[in-house]
Amino acid sequence: MEKQDIEISKKILRITGQTNAQFDLIKEGDRILLGLSGGKDSILLATLLARLKKYAPFNFEFKALTVDYGRGGEYDYIFEYCEQNNIPYELYRTDIYKILEENRREGTIYCSFCSRMRRGALYSKALEGNYNKIALAHHLDDAAESFMMNLSYNGALRSMPPIYQAENGLWVIRPLIFVREAQIIDFIAKNNIYIAPDCNCPINWQKDDKKPFAREKTKQMLKELEKFNPNFFTSLKVALGNVHTKSLFDPKFLDQQD
Repeated sequence: MEKQDIEISKKILRITGQTNAQFDLIKEGDRILLGLSGGKDSILLATLLARLKKYAPFNFEFKALTVDYGRGGEYDYIFEYCEQNNIPYELYRTDIYKILEENRREGTIYCSFCSRMRRGALYSKALEGNYNKIALAHHLDDAAESFMMNLSYNGALRSMPPIYQAENGLWVIRPLIFVREAQIIDFIAKNNIYIAPDCNCPINWQKDDKKPFAREKTKQMLKELEKFNPNFFTSLKVALGNVHTKSLFDPKFLDQQD
C-alpha cells in the first residue's frame, strides 16, 4: 500500500468539531481506546483522532483496537493504514467465535450476543490499559436506525447518545454521531481507501443462520421517509435533543396529583 495523503472534508471536520465541543467528548488528559473494525466508519474515526491529536490545543492519548473473533481475518491493510497515518494500533485475539458456537441455537440470530461480547472485550482492554474512554464510530444513520427499530420492534423511545458512562465507569463516546453515512462513504471514495469486504462478521460464517431482517427493513423505511421529506434526518437529529417528556406516557415524567 502506497503512502496516501488523507483529506477529510471541511464539513466533516466542522460537524465533528462542533459535536466534540457541545458534548465535551474529548478533553485534556483523556486516554481513549477506539474500536477499529476496519470498516469505513471506524477508519474515518481513527483518522480524525490522529488529526485531532496533531492539531488540538490540548493533550490526549488514543489507540485503535481491532477485536479478532478467533477465526482470523484480513488485517494487513489495517496495520498498514494505521502505520502510515500515525494511528497507534493493536490486534486483540479472542475466543468470541468459539463461545458463540458453544452457545448458539439453530435458527436464531446471535448478533446482540456477539455485540455484547465484542463490547466486553473492548471494555476489558480499556480497563487493563488504564483508558478512561471508549470511542465508537456510530453515525447519524445508525442513530436513526436504532431509534426507529426501538420504536417499531421494542416499544421504546431510545437511540444512541453522543456520550454515556458504562457501569464499569468507562465513558463511551461517539464523535461521528452527527455525520451522515453518505459523507463517510464519500470520504473513503475520494481518498481511495481500501476497505475489506464484510467477511469477518460471524453472521456470515453460518449458512443456516437467520439474517437480521429488522435493520435492513428499517434502512429501507428511512430511505423512503427521506425521499418524502428531504429534511427528515435534520429534523430527527433536532428531535432527539428536544425531548418533551411530559407529552409522553411514561408515569415517571407526568405531573403527580396530591
